[in-house]
Amino acid sequence: MSIAARVEGHLREHQVPYELFPHKTTGSTHESATAAHVPEDHIAKAVMVHDGRAHAMAVLPGDTWLHLNALSEDIGRTFELDEESELSELLPDCAAGAVPPLGPIYGIETYLDEALTALANVYFEAGDHQNLVRVSGEDFVKLLPGVRRGHYGQRD
Repeated sequence: MSIAARVEGHLREHQVPYELFPHKTTGSTHESATAAHVPEDHIAKAVMVHDGRAHAMAVLPGDTWLHLNALSEDIGRTFELDEESELSELLPDCAAGAVPPLGPIYGIETYLDEALTALANVYFEAGDHQNLVRVSGEDFVKLLPGVRRGHYGQRD
């Protein structure tokens, strides 16, 4: 596997040029950043949550953790983290745990951390554990039209 079919289709539909950054198999954003030699804070990572009614996705810089209370307060719902085992049906063309931060293409409500909107380049999971996609920061925002923005990440 390389790039998930829906991700590639979305990039083509929006006429967004991209580059794939292959790397050894990894299990975390930190490992991917190190393996691909890219800045961790320029990786847009997806964190999946649910509130008992529906799943949602928070898109954060790779060097932050989801501030679950801030997201819940901003949206007016009480979110909990999803278990990885719950995601295979939501992301059928992706490897388990390899979640591209493009929730709308999977019908998932998405919340974008503002810190990702001012970057020159953004990297994100291609849908497997061996590739990152690089797009311009402007194009990354273009790939997420209409999503709600806020400050959902926190650093240690």
